[in-house]
Amino acid sequence: MSLPRAVKETIAGKIAGEIILSNEPSVTLRKWRGLFQASQVKLAEKMKISPSVISDYESGRRASPGTRFVRRFVEALIEIDEENGGRLLRELSHISGVPMSAIIDLREFSVPVLGNEIAKAVRGEIVACPELLSREIYGITVLDSINAILGMSGSDFTQIFGTTTERALVFTQVSRGRSPMVAIRVSPLKPRMVIMHGILKVDNLGKRLAEIEQIPLVISMMDNTEDVIGALRRLHESVSRKRRTQ
Repeated sequence: MSLPRAVKETIAGKIAGEIILSNEPSVTLRKWRGLFQASQVKLAEKMKISPSVISDYESGRRASPGTRFVRRFVEALIEIDEENGGRLLRELSHISGVPMSAIIDLREFSVPVLGNEIAKAVRGEIVACPELLSREIYGITVLDSINAILGMSGSDFTQIFGTTTERALVFTQVSRGRSPMVAIRVSPLKPRMVIMHGILKVDNLGKRLAEIEQIPLVISMMDNTEDVIGALRRLHESVSRKRRTQ
């Protein structure tokens, strides 16, 4: 079922606003095209332009895109998602109160994945509650921890779970590991698993809060955020392929 027009316009406006106001619009364009799982060729076809135009904007070879281009870009992404069943639009409608800049990636698994599998995919080192990594995970939300913690209220934080709390929250650009766990501690909704990237060790309070809440806590030892996102996308694609062959 298609979302109401007003909801889609709200989502489109927030995405467009993030792109236009971004200090690195090329990176933000790539981010949203990746989130919508749209190829440059497919997107260019919808926008009725050459794929090289999108490539030039995403690589920074062209100057920052104007508002007209951004509007067509976002509208094309939404159209593509609707043709594919509207998965991402539904997810974004559930978390519409969350600053778009805080969302790096968002995935729903067609079948549950064990926490151990996710930890392995991101080269994770287990910090707390290893015995609970056998939990089934149904989705992943990757967040920029700085934008998430600074830009979200307590009520906003509950919305990052999308359609289910049976998911892993992945916090990037973490400095100590304390702030994400404090936010989770005061939230009425709890994730099934937390992954942090950007640190080699979680401080004692962060670890203690994970133990109190009985939430498996893992540190990804991958080099950069893009590697983490790539690993999770490959895991998602692998699960989807298995589902199709069953």
